[in-house]
Amino acid sequence: MASDIDLAESDHDQMVSGRSLWGKSGIGPQWRPIGQSFTTDIAVIGGGITGALVAEHLTARGFSVVVIDREEPGFSSTAASTAMLQWETDSTLTELEDYYGFERAAGIYRRSGAAVAGLAKLIAANGIACGFRPRNTLYLAANREGARDLLEERQLRRRAGLPGVYLEHPDLFTQFELDRDGAIYSPGSAEADPLLMTWALIEMAVRRGARLVSASVTALNSEADRVTAETDSGHLIDARHVVLATGYSLPGVDMPKLHRVSSSWALATVPQDPANFWRDRALIWENSHPYLYMRTTADNRIVAGGEDDETSDAAARDRKLPAKIIAIQEKMKRLWPKADTRVAHAWCGTFGETADGLPLIGPVPEIPHVFAAYGYGGNGITFSYLAAQMIGAMLAGMHRDWFEDFALDRDGPGLARFHSGMYRNETESQRR
Repeated sequence: MASDIDLAESDHDQMVSGRSLWGKSGIGPQWRPIGQSFTTDIAVIGGGITGALVAEHLTARGFSVVVIDREEPGFSSTAASTAMLQWETDSTLTELEDYYGFERAAGIYRRSGAAVAGLAKLIAANGIACGFRPRNTLYLAANREGARDLLEERQLRRRAGLPGVYLEHPDLFTQFELDRDGAIYSPGSAEADPLLMTWALIEMAVRRGARLVSASVTALNSEADRVTAETDSGHLIDARHVVLATGYSLPGVDMPKLHRVSSSWALATVPQDPANFWRDRALIWENSHPYLYMRTTADNRIVAGGEDDETSDAAARDRKLPAKIIAIQEKMKRLWPKADTRVAHAWCGTFGETADGLPLIGPVPEIPHVFAAYGYGGNGITFSYLAAQMIGAMLAGMHRDWFEDFALDRDGPGLARFHSGMYRNETESQRR
């Protein structure tokens, strides 16, 4: 039985506008046009951070891999990431418990933590120069009600064996000079330059024999035990399996009901006096709507972002950029008055999110030998690492029951509210 996917209608050209600060100290890998048809074990469509992590892991497992991208690799959603590598997901543990029960929710959080630790180990073992630094996180309450919610969240995390402490206002203000009603302070997260990380991972895959092809895949045909990728050059790529790592959508496939597209905005300031940073240069994020998140960089800038909304049209998103940046500046100044809020870089992008804040990873339903690797949400890079590990295990014939937690066809919570916009007003969906 044959199954076809038409990719001709996919359009990722307008995913990102503006230019972030990432990748300035590196040189991207060399991609070559496809000159002839060929055969491979795995064809990875998409050369951003997800495709890079998948290619690195699968070549380490001994598969022959080709990575295909029709645009400059990494300069789509990866370049728009703020690369706050957190294990805390867009949905709180409390919310996930409401959706799926305590044991399943706790398992999801533990695996997210293990993914950050695994990524840190991969980077350290290979000496990847990408500005990777372990960081603690400060999850701030927006008001007194939010502080009560965070206290309950910390109690539930303690039950799950997750690290962190709850800080009441006096301790938060004394230790961090942050005037909020409460916060959860947790270890185990990190920050990085996502473009440098992507390029280094791709180069690792290339050293193991991976091919980098500049082409547009226009269609996939899955038949028997192979998948044929048609390209705009007329050449064919014959693969045992295909991994879609194409950003926020599954081109040519009916998107899961859990999925929705939204937009986010971010800025990077001019360099700051390091003496004026908050304690530990922790990653900061809020449990508010619209939210704010902040981190620092190796060259002493503040990266801040948020203001997500349901804009999906690129032109409309871009028109909002000036007003959104002003809003982020004002929030940043209120939270941290010592900040020099002058903007050196400003950008915006279109992203995917899910109703439960979790990724879409695994086989594409009814399309044999085609897998999805979509990080999604504020934990995109964390989940991209998890996707690489999961798909590698699946291709090796291993299956774990918890893989279903991230399946494309899983049942999700609150879908009617999610698609009406009500869901967003009741939860925080970070684009960190």
